[in-house]
Amino acid sequence: MQVVKMYTTAVCPYCVRAKQLLKSRGVEQIEEIRIDADPQARDHMMEITGRRTVPQIFIGATHVGGCDDLMALDAQGGLAPLLQAA
Repeated sequence: MQVVKMYTTAVCPYCVRAKQLLKSRGVEQIEEIRIDADPQARDHMMEITGRRTVPQIFIGATHVGGCDDLMALDAQGGLAPLLQAA
């Protein structure tokens, strides 16, 4: 399974929803980067994604986007293959 990295904050309901979806699809571990606790991490996230909102989700080297993007990818059947890609 691909490594999943997610930029989050402590009180983000979309982050919680995204984590729940990923876990329901078999993801056991999510590397969480809390941008509310680390301003440099926020700057880095904005630099690599061009976005200011959380969550920002990476599966392997692929930037999936936010929670809505993740849910759309799952609805289109693209999440499982991306998670399983070697």
